[in-house]
Amino acid sequence: MKKRWMTTMTAFAAAAVLAASMTGCGAKAASSDTSAQGSREGTGQGGSGQDGAGQDPAGQGQPGEASGSTEQTGTIPAEGTAITFWHSMGGVNGEALDYLVNRFNTENTLGIKVDAQYQGEYDDAINKLKSAQIGNMGADLVQIYDIGTRFMIDSGWVVPMQELMDADGWDKSAIEPNIAAYYTVDDKLYSMPFNSSTPILYYNKDMFNKAGVTKVPESLMEIADAADALVHKGGAGEPISLGIYGWFFEQFTCKQGLSYVNNGNGRQAAATAVDFDRNGAAVSTLTAWKELYDKGYAPIVGRGGDSGLADFSSGKSAMTLGSTASLKQILGDVNGKFEVGTAYFPKVNADDKGGVSIGGASLWALNNEDDAKKAATWEFVKFLVSPESQAYWNAQTGYFPVTADAHDEPVFKENMAQYPQFGTAIDQLHDSAPESAGALLSVFPEARQVVETEIENMLNNNISPEDTDANMAKQINKAIEEYNLLNE
Repeated sequence: MKKRWMTTMTAFAAAAVLAASMTGCGAKAASSDTSAQGSREGTGQGGSGQDGAGQDPAGQGQPGEASGSTEQTGTIPAEGTAITFWHSMGGVNGEALDYLVNRFNTENTLGIKVDAQYQGEYDDAINKLKSAQIGNMGADLVQIYDIGTRFMIDSGWVVPMQELMDADGWDKSAIEPNIAAYYTVDDKLYSMPFNSSTPILYYNKDMFNKAGVTKVPESLMEIADAADALVHKGGAGEPISLGIYGWFFEQFTCKQGLSYVNNGNGRQAAATAVDFDRNGAAVSTLTAWKELYDKGYAPIVGRGGDSGLADFSSGKSAMTLGSTASLKQILGDVNGKFEVGTAYFPKVNADDKGGVSIGGASLWALNNEDDAKKAATWEFVKFLVSPESQAYWNAQTGYFPVTADAHDEPVFKENMAQYPQFGTAIDQLHDSAPESAGALLSVFPEARQVVETEIENMLNNNISPEDTDANMAKQINKAIEEYNLLNE
C-alpha cells in the first residue's frame, strides 16, 4: 500500500498554476558559451562522488513517511502525469537522488511518474538546454548550478518557482533564508535550492597541537602568522594547500562585504561591469594571496576546488579550503590518521565583516506550456525539499538541508552526532547575512576561468596584484559587454 504523504492542490491553486503558464517566455535566449569549469563548489563534476563518501541509500538514514493531507479537493491537474527531470548528480550523490525519485514514484498518491535522466556535468545540462526549443525542451525540471542563475533568468525558458509556490500557498520561509537569498531577485524565488554548500577551512588538529597554535586562523594574515610554527614545530610540509579556484576568490570578496559586479551585485539589474576593481576587493585578496605564495606558505597545488584536498588528507599540509560537501570525503581519506578540525572560511583582513555565499545547484521548472506537467513538477519539487527528504539528502551527500525543519529529523540529528565538524557549516551559514548572498552574472563560468588563469599568472610570473586585477576586469568586462549586446 502506498504511503499517503502528499499535500494535494486545491482547485484554486490548480487554477493559479494554469495562470502561471502564461508567463516566462518573453526574454531572448542567451548564446554565450558556458562550457567553462562547473559550479561554485567542488570540481563542477556534478556530484561525481567527490563531494562525500555518503551512506548506502538503501540503508540507514532513509526518510520516514512524510506528512500531509490525503484528501484531494477540486481538480488535480497533475494526476497521472509523467515528467522528465534532468540532473547532474553522479556517483554516491546520484544513488541518493535515485532513491528519492523512486520513493516519490512509489508513494505519491497522484500517480505522477518522474523520469530522472543524468546529463553529465552541470555545463552539459545547461548547454543541452541551449539546443532545445520553447515548449519542447526535453525536460520539465532541470538542475542548474548556481552560477547559471542569471543566465536562466534571462533565458525566458522558466516558470519562476515563486509562481508555483504562491499558487499552492507554500511558505517560502520553510527554506533557509540565507540559501533562498541567492536565488531570489526582486523578492521572487526563481528556482528551488536543492544541493547547497559553502566553503570552510579544514585544519589538522594534531599539527596545530604539536605546533602550539591554539587559535585557528580567521584571516589570510593570521594564516601567515601561524605558518612558521606549523612547519617548524608541527611538521607540516606546507601551511596551507590553497587551490586556485574562482569560487574562493568570490568568497573572499563576500567576506569583505564588497560586491563582485555592479548594479547591486547583478541583483538590481543585469551587471554591466565588475565592481571588484573599483572597490578594492580584488587587490586586497590578491595581495594577501601573493604574500602567502611568496613566503612559501601557499604553494601552487592546482586549479579547482578539490586541488588542495590531497595534500591535506595525506598529512602534508596543515590546512586547506574546501566545500562543506567534501567533509565526508576528507574524513574517509584521512581515515583516522589525524583529527580533522573545521572552521569558518577565512577573511582577507582581520576587520572584514562580510559572510559567505552558497554554492551548488537549484531546481528550475521549465515552461513547456503544459499545465499538468507544471503541477506535477511542483509536487515533485515539494517532495524533494520536504524535511524528511532533505534530512536524508544531507546524511547521504553532505550538502546542507535547504529546509530548516530538516534539523528536527532524527536522521539529521544522527548525522550531526556522527560528524560534529558539519556544525561549523551550519553556524557559518546562519552567521552570514543575506547581503552576502553573492553576485549574479550571466558570464560567471567564463569569469571564473579568467580569475583562475590570472591568479596562476600572477603567482608564476610575479605579476603585481594591481596588474592582475586590471587584467581580470578587462577580460570579464568584455565578456559581459558581448553577452549584453547579444541579449538586448
